Amino acid sequence: MKALFALLLACFASLASADDTAGLYGANLIDLDGKPYSGEALRGKPLVVNFWARWCGPCKQEIPDLIEANGKYKSRGVMTVGIGIEERVDSVREFAKAYEMDYTVLLAGDQGLKLLRSVGNATAGLPYTLVINRAGKVVARKLGVMSKAEMDAAYQLALQP
Repeated sequence: MKALFALLLACFASLASADDTAGLYGANLIDLDGKPYSGEALRGKPLVVNFWARWCGPCKQEIPDLIEANGKYKSRGVMTVGIGIEERVDSVREFAKAYEMDYTVLLAGDQGLKLLRSVGNATAGLPYTLVINRAGKVVARKLGVMSKAEMDAAYQLALQP
């Protein structure tokens, strides 16, 4: 099992390339109360940032595992952020409540596709997850659904210096 975990960490680390955090930190997002949320507020924190949409079946599949991982790693300082490629706050708020999303949920508004591309997702496919360490470096990324083992590896990478 340890060998598998090490392999997953190595695979995740090899997927990280250029620092794509400028787009995230420069983003003008919206919180579930409809208030502006600056991406700059995320700087300096270990992050697992998951881009999703209500209509995305694979995104819905990942949510329970993100909730579980958030519960496991929040006390260790990792912040889970779900960024909906959505514009309607009320619909996303209801969705987040129904799915019991207990981590930070934000909306990208009409800038969603542009934001996805700015953080290294040229195809703007979903779900898309970025793992960022405390220094602000992208240490892993994944296009598509993460398995529980991949998710655990992602949170471990976020904690690395």
